[in-house]
Amino acid sequence: MRILLAEDEIKLAVSLKKALETERYAVDTVSDGTKAYEMGFDEVYDIIILDIGLPGMDGITLAKKLRQEKITTPILMLTARDTDEDKITGLDSGADDYLVKPFEFRELLARLRALLRRSSHTPAALVYTVDNLTLDPSSHNTQRAGREIGLSLKEYTLLEYLMRNAGKVVSRMQIVDHVWDIDLDPFSNVIDVYIGYLRNKIDKAFPKEKKLIQTVKGLGYKIG
Repeated sequence: MRILLAEDEIKLAVSLKKALETERYAVDTVSDGTKAYEMGFDEVYDIIILDIGLPGMDGITLAKKLRQEKITTPILMLTARDTDEDKITGLDSGADDYLVKPFEFRELLARLRALLRRSSHTPAALVYTVDNLTLDPSSHNTQRAGREIGLSLKEYTLLEYLMRNAGKVVSRMQIVDHVWDIDLDPFSNVIDVYIGYLRNKIDKAFPKEKKLIQTVKGLGYKIG
């Protein structure tokens, strides 16, 4: 899942990016509100974490403009302001949730999970299942035929995206948008390399089982 983090406190932004990437999120960071608006409008994100006090364009204005442009990406606002009036203003601007600094990283993760469930209309206890392959987003546990599969951070993120779209063909550009950050060239062979890693662990390691990861020539990949 891909996140846009708009935060002008550099130390906090660096810390959050590192922590979120450890939790299998792809994260683009930006410290200026105008640039954040451009990225939120032009790029595809699963969620936007937005500080209210951004230079260039404040978070309230940014959220309003994104909603006016029919951008429906869930927005979690970060702010040091904790009055009821401030919260109401933030939510009325188009934000979906509001988190007051300082906060526990575990609370941030819980709120992100809640927003993602709400936006995808998935149940809280969802476990993705394709044939006898299962992936549990809450524990990051992946198993096939009852045997646990060890995955790197990026392998897990790629597999989760494929399983979220089980049975559908996802293009290379869609994979870049949701699994990698903005700097990846969609024409590089990185995606093919990681698809190969997953095939080794999901299909080749289980020779008696159905092959699940498929290449659809000229279109992309699917699992199912």
